[in-house]
Amino acid sequence: MQTNTNQDRQSLPARERILLTAHDLFYREGVRATGIDRIIAEAGVTKVTFYRHFPSKNDLIYAFLEYRHQRWISWFVDALQRHGNNLQALAPTLAEWFQNGSYRGCAFLNGVSELGGAMPEVVQITRSHKQDMTRAIAELLPRSEFREQYAEALSIAVDGAIVRAQFDETPDQALDSLTLVVNLLQSRL
Repeated sequence: MQTNTNQDRQSLPARERILLTAHDLFYREGVRATGIDRIIAEAGVTKVTFYRHFPSKNDLIYAFLEYRHQRWISWFVDALQRHGNNLQALAPTLAEWFQNGSYRGCAFLNGVSELGGAMPEVVQITRSHKQDMTRAIAELLPRSEFREQYAEALSIAVDGAIVRAQFDETPDQALDSLTLVVNLLQSRL
């Protein structure tokens, strides 16, 4: 899930440069820690141009989360397919993400942690993102009366692995625990 280099970005329209710059900074350093002036400077736009595209930082935050959602869910579904498109694909898919040098956890969970109390819209966007993730996981399961319940349980296990990998020295324990949950669930199918 790499973004364009700064050199590539300069050829993009201003709105895209702003959004990509905000995406990288918000994800890497946090939403609150990243000021508008820094985004403007790194995107190479004027304040007038910035505010023409994003009248407030909140507007930029919502655009960032929508962009992140589209990008992440597309990657997630593709990675699940590449790793076998079954329950056993969950751990290698997450391992691929965790081993990326820019991994900093889930942008949505981080956003709720940072902004959830002050911006209920972020909670709603996160809820929608997690529902889409759960639907992607459900597609790995055979149809049954318990499919949605199992997908929700696996989604929670995936979120736990994401959080654990964020602060452990290595993601091994998070991935091993997720694999254990997958194996336990598969024995019930």
